[in-house]
Amino acid sequence: MANVQVSPPGALAQQPYVAVNWLNTNNILVSATDFTSGPPLVAVYLSNDSGNTWSPTILPLPSGFLGGESNVVAYGFSSIFLVASHVFNAVSGTIVVYRSTDNGMTFSAPIIVAPGYGTFTNNVQVIVEIDNAQASSFQGNSYLIYVHGFNTDVIGGSTVFFQRSLDGGVTWQQSVLVSPEASIVTRSDIGIGLSGIVYVAYITLSPTTEFKVSRSLDGGETFLPAVSVSSVTLVPDVLPVTGYGFLVLTSANIATDTSSFPTSGNVYVTWQDNRLGYAAIFLSTSLDDGVTWSAPLLISNSGPGFQNFFPAIAVSPKTGLITVIYYSNQADGFDLNTYVAESSNGGNTFTVSQLSTAPSNPNAGSATPVTTIGYYIDIASSPPANFIGVWTDTRTGAQAIFSGT
Repeated sequence: MANVQVSPPGALAQQPYVAVNWLNTNNILVSATDFTSGPPLVAVYLSNDSGNTWSPTILPLPSGFLGGESNVVAYGFSSIFLVASHVFNAVSGTIVVYRSTDNGMTFSAPIIVAPGYGTFTNNVQVIVEIDNAQASSFQGNSYLIYVHGFNTDVIGGSTVFFQRSLDGGVTWQQSVLVSPEASIVTRSDIGIGLSGIVYVAYITLSPTTEFKVSRSLDGGETFLPAVSVSSVTLVPDVLPVTGYGFLVLTSANIATDTSSFPTSGNVYVTWQDNRLGYAAIFLSTSLDDGVTWSAPLLISNSGPGFQNFFPAIAVSPKTGLITVIYYSNQADGFDLNTYVAESSNGGNTFTVSQLSTAPSNPNAGSATPVTTIGYYIDIASSPPANFIGVWTDTRTGAQAIFSGT
């Protein structure tokens, strides 16, 4: 499998996200957090040759903000890319969106969608998605979810907020509360079904640790009560490997099958789980539009004693091919490689392959264990049956963004 460095030589970057233009798969946009100059900044990398070469851009912060991270990207018909970011000042986090209507060549100034207000409200961990579903009457809707923290100077709490745009991301409607305010939640995810059902997946940390999915049948105007997919055994914040110091957050990931194959309509969720005594990747499937879910299926293949984490999932809208990317230290117990698990039979069985062509020492460039390698990696379908994965890689001696196909 071919690997390409996405971020420029000498740049420091982590937490990549990727979107592919379904109408022209040569056109790909990656977002990431660039910290070359110190504070985290909103970086995007554009390719118009299927990921062989990349052009970097740093998007401007709104006035008065110090940095931007958790930078994610979505593609929408026919030439739209939306980049969403958690930008912050000295006291709170705000969600902004940048719009491109020319396939990622240029971007608007940042549009403030969800402002933070001191320690009263703090908005972080954003995801953006655009409805491209082939049989959706809501096609073109843009959706945004984020973790809405409140009272962050005391015990505090967090919930999942949802907002939608009906004009390609120019304006955004009032936020909708998706998860109960009594819960504490982790980074969530959005899936869009063939007919436009909106799925919001999240993991609660309190009062119970569960993977949950809430659905909207009206294009994100209202949401049904959440369904529990599975209990979750959280992996340790720092994995139990001598020399590791980076934080590992457990997040929800969801994708849908909008193909015309027999698996059309399937909904898949994946997450990392410590139920076996080590971090492993699990997948659950719904065959009835998210009402009921299968028992969790182990899809990582490292065996006991190794650590597998940061899964992300994509499903081909043409063939239904499922691809799940994740990190694992299964090669030698320390260095990280990126793997991809693929299923062409609706998630019944998976084949795992190594995607990275060189290992990464997570502490590269540091005399002591690093505290972060980012909190996620990503994968996107490249129709009809290809994919592109992106991750933080240290083969160059420092954190950089690499891609694999």
